[in-house]
Amino acid sequence: MPDGDAKSLPAVEVLVNLSLDRTFDYLIPPHLIGRIQPGMKVNVPFGKGRKPRPATVTRLIPRPDRGDLKEILEICNDVPQIPDSLSKLGAWIADYYCCTREQALRALLPSAVRSGRIKPKKIRRCYLASPEKAAAYLEKNGLRAKVRSQAIQFITLHPGAPTDTVQSVTGAKPPQLRALEKAGILNIEEVRTDRDPLRHLEIVPSFPLKLTGEQGTALDKIFSMLAPDRPSASPHVLLLHGVTCSGKTEVYLQAIARVLEQGGNAIVLVPEISLTPQTVTRFRARFGERVSVLHSGLTQGERYDEWMKVYRGEVDIAVGARSALFAPFRNLKLIIVDEEHDSSYKQSEAPRYNARDVAVVRGRMEGALVILGSATPSLESWQNAVTGKYELASMPNRWDPSIVLPAVEIVDMRLEKDDEDRVPMFSKRLIDAVRSRIQAGEQSILFLNKRGYSRQLQCACGYVPTCPDCAVAYTYHKKNASLICHFCGRIVPAITSCPVCGQADFHYVGTGTERIESLAGALFQGARIARMDSDTMTNPQKYEEVLSKFRGGDIDILIGTQMIAKGLDFPNVTLVGVLNADMGLYLPDFRALERTFQLLAQVAGRAGRGEVHGQVLIQTFSPENPAILCAAEHSCKNFFEEELPIRKELLFPPFSHLTVLHFDGEDPVLIEAKAAELVNRIAERFPAPLEISDATSAPIERIKGRYRYLSTVRTPPNAAFRAFLRAEVMNWRRTVKDVDLYVDVDALSLL
Repeated sequence: MPDGDAKSLPAVEVLVNLSLDRTFDYLIPPHLIGRIQPGMKVNVPFGKGRKPRPATVTRLIPRPDRGDLKEILEICNDVPQIPDSLSKLGAWIADYYCCTREQALRALLPSAVRSGRIKPKKIRRCYLASPEKAAAYLEKNGLRAKVRSQAIQFITLHPGAPTDTVQSVTGAKPPQLRALEKAGILNIEEVRTDRDPLRHLEIVPSFPLKLTGEQGTALDKIFSMLAPDRPSASPHVLLLHGVTCSGKTEVYLQAIARVLEQGGNAIVLVPEISLTPQTVTRFRARFGERVSVLHSGLTQGERYDEWMKVYRGEVDIAVGARSALFAPFRNLKLIIVDEEHDSSYKQSEAPRYNARDVAVVRGRMEGALVILGSATPSLESWQNAVTGKYELASMPNRWDPSIVLPAVEIVDMRLEKDDEDRVPMFSKRLIDAVRSRIQAGEQSILFLNKRGYSRQLQCACGYVPTCPDCAVAYTYHKKNASLICHFCGRIVPAITSCPVCGQADFHYVGTGTERIESLAGALFQGARIARMDSDTMTNPQKYEEVLSKFRGGDIDILIGTQMIAKGLDFPNVTLVGVLNADMGLYLPDFRALERTFQLLAQVAGRAGRGEVHGQVLIQTFSPENPAILCAAEHSCKNFFEEELPIRKELLFPPFSHLTVLHFDGEDPVLIEAKAAELVNRIAERFPAPLEISDATSAPIERIKGRYRYLSTVRTPPNAAFRAFLRAEVMNWRRTVKDVDLYVDVDALSLL
C-alpha cells in the first residue's frame, strides 16, 4: 500500500497474546473501519512468517505516525468484547501487581470465553407450524401413520418440546419429524439453551426476614452509602464486622434488593468453591433466575454460559469465588466480599492479586459500594476501618437472643497422658463430650487442619522418607498406602522396609484427618462418621453430598480441615473439638497468630447455632497463647490490641506494604548472586523508610528440584517503587536465563 494511503487509514494498538508486555500498532483495513472497538479480540499478522496471532485491542489511533504498519486480518467474533471498565481494571492490576499486561488481561476472562472454542449449546424444539394442517393430517392419517400422529398430538400439548423428548415419548424418528416439517405441519427451531450448573439443587423461595436492631443499623448505613447523592469524597467501603451467626447474609440479601430496585448489578464473592453451592442456593431462593454462578469448579460449557448471561445482561447478580470479581456488569453498584479475611482471595499465580483489594479498586473505579464482611476481619481491613478510611458496622451478637455464642474451654494437653505415658490425640474431656452428644442425638465437628494419615513416617533408626525434589518429608496416606508430597504432588508407594537399616520398625509422626477418622471410629463405635478434606472432597458435588447427609442428621461426627471452619450453619451441631490448635502457631510467618486466631474463632462459631447451647473444646500445648485465649473469649478487639502494637513496632502490615521477591533455580550460588544484585539496586535507589532484606533460603528451601530464595520489602505506599520494580521484573525476564524471579505484592505468606 502506498505510504500516503496507509497514513490515511486509522490504526489500533493491540496486545498480542504472548506475554511480551508491550503493544503493537496495526492499521484498520477499509472494510473494518467503524467496526473495531477497544476490548475486541482480533487476529493480526505477527513475526517474520506473518503467522496470524490473536490480540486484544487496547485503544484506537485515528492518525498513526507510521506508514509501514501491517493491517488487522479479521475480528474474532467468537470472543466477546471486554468492557472498557474491566480493561482499565486490568491495566491497574498489571501496574500494581508487577505482572505483564497480557497476564492481567487473561485474568479478566474465563478460559472458556477467552479461547473461543466453547460454543453456545443449541437445542432443537418442535412447534406446530399450522394447526389447520395438523388437524387435517390427523383426520386423514390418524390410524395409518400412528407414530407421526402421536408426535403431532404430543407437540400440540407441549409446544416447544425438545426433539429428543418428542422422539423418546412418541417413538418418532428424525426422518419422520423432518417429513412433518417439510409438509408444513411442524416448525423445528434450533435455539440456544444454557447449561445450568444449579440444576441439581432444590431451591425453595425465601422472603426478607425481620431484622434485629444491629442488622437494621448496619443496613441503614449501607443504604446511606448507596444513596445517589452521597458525597463523592466519602468512603465507598464498609467493613461489616459481625460475629458468627449474627445474620450478615440477610443484610447482604436486603442490600442487594435495594441495588436491584435502583437498576444496578451486584457481585458476591465467597472464598472457596466449596462454599459456593450453599451460598448460591440462598441467593437463588431470594432472587430466582437473576443470579449467575461463576467459579472454576464448573465445566467449561457451564462457565461459558454463566459468564455470557452476565455479558448479555440477562442476570443482575453474580455469585462465586475469586474470579467472579471480573463479572462483566455494565452498571455495577455493589460488591460483597464475604469472609474478607480469607487467604483464598489471594491468587498464587500471576497476576498475584488479592480479590478483596481489587474489589475495593473496582468499586472506586465504577462508583460501586464495597462491603467486606467477616466475623474475624483482617488486621488491614480493621485498621482501615478504625482510622476512617472505611466505614464500620458492627453486629456483636447473634441474630437470635436465645442463640448465644458457645462456651469455649481450653484443654491443656500437657496434662494429658494415656496408659503408655504418651499424649493422646483425644483428651478425656473431648471423648466424654463427643459421647454425650451422640447419646443426646446431637452432632459434633472435629477440626484438624492437616490432611493425610500422619505428617510423616519415621524409622526407629531415624530415617524419614523425603521427597527427592522438595525439601520436605512425605505425608503418609494410609488408605492408599502411599507417600505424597503436598508441594509437588509426587506419589510413591509407602515403603515396607527402611532403606538405611533394612528394618520395618516405622512409627507415625504427627497426625492428619485420615488418622483422626480411624481413631474416632475406634473410640466412638457405632457413630456415623464422615471426613471432609481435599483428599475426599474432589468436586463440589461430593462436598454438597456430605453436607446434605450432615444436614439431614445422617452423620454424627464430621471431621475436617479448614474446609469445614466457615460458612456451615447446622443447628444440631452442639460440639466443636479442635484437636491441635498449635499446628499453625509457630510457622515462620508474621501472620501465624492472626491465621490461628481467625481459624479457631471461625470453627468455634459452627457450634450452638440452634436451641441447644454450644460447646467448644480447644486442645493445645500453648494455653496462654494470645491467639488461643482471644479465640476462646470470642474477642477480635482483644486480639487486635495484642497484635497491632507488635506489627507496628516491626513495620509489618497494616503499617506497611509487604512485597516478597521470590528467586528460584537449580544453582543456589547463582541464585544468591543474582538476587544480591537486584536487592542492592533497590536499596541504592530507595533508601529508608523502605526496608529490604538480603535474599535468604526460603523456609521450604527446595520445591520440584529448584532452590528457593526470598527477600522481603517493607515500605509505605510507594508508586515509584512499584514502577521501578515492575520494570526490573520485565527486564529480568529478558536478560536472566537461569534464575526465575516473581514478585508477590501485598504478600500474605513468607513460606
